[in-house]
Amino acid sequence: MSRKVLVVDDEESIVTLLQYNLEQSGYEVITAMDGQEGLNKVLTEAPDFVILDLMLPELDGIEVCKQIRQRKVNVPILMLTAKDDEFDKVLGLELGADDYMTKPFSPREVIARIKAIFRRSQIHAENSELNETEHEDGELLKLGALKIFPERYEAYFQENQLELTPKEFELLLYLAKHKGRVLTRDQLLSAVWNYDFAGDTRIVDVHISHLRDKIEVNTKKPVYIKTIRGLGYKLEEPKGE
Repeated sequence: MSRKVLVVDDEESIVTLLQYNLEQSGYEVITAMDGQEGLNKVLTEAPDFVILDLMLPELDGIEVCKQIRQRKVNVPILMLTAKDDEFDKVLGLELGADDYMTKPFSPREVIARIKAIFRRSQIHAENSELNETEHEDGELLKLGALKIFPERYEAYFQENQLELTPKEFELLLYLAKHKGRVLTRDQLLSAVWNYDFAGDTRIVDVHISHLRDKIEVNTKKPVYIKTIRGLGYKLEEPKGE
């Protein structure tokens, strides 16, 4: 059964280009030309993936993304924009987009991004079928009350499963695998966002903030993810745990 991709863009040439290339790659494609129509199709058509333009009539892409996440719909979202604007990138990711691309883009690169996100989702889905005994037999990273199962794409804090976006998980995992080491924002950007974000290290700060909201008891005095002023971040095991 083919995966269903929703393309939401008001530029007919972009929609046509993406639809053709996605269908050639075996995806079922549905389209919408404005934000409200796009939101409606997310809710009624249940796509497996959404390609969402930022600048749309009716509702812009930021508002569509926000409303999708407010409705607890976890469909992966790739945002597109014609603007090379760091604020828009950060805001889109803050509101729950999984990835971001700036126009003009290569359809091949869009499809590569989609496949990468689907691979992560598939690993998560397959490993979620394992029972708890099998989980414990697999690779486990443990720091204080934080447990990370890399093969399952799952993390737990105080025995509660964390709701993490793919990038949040990858960032947490990378920090955990390099615990105790100071990692610069550029290092984290290169390792987790392994394509050119043109030095938008603010994206790293946004995701660190999201992680702290989920694993720190007091985000004002973090004990896990420490900021090393002028350098970057490091993940530590809390003292006494």
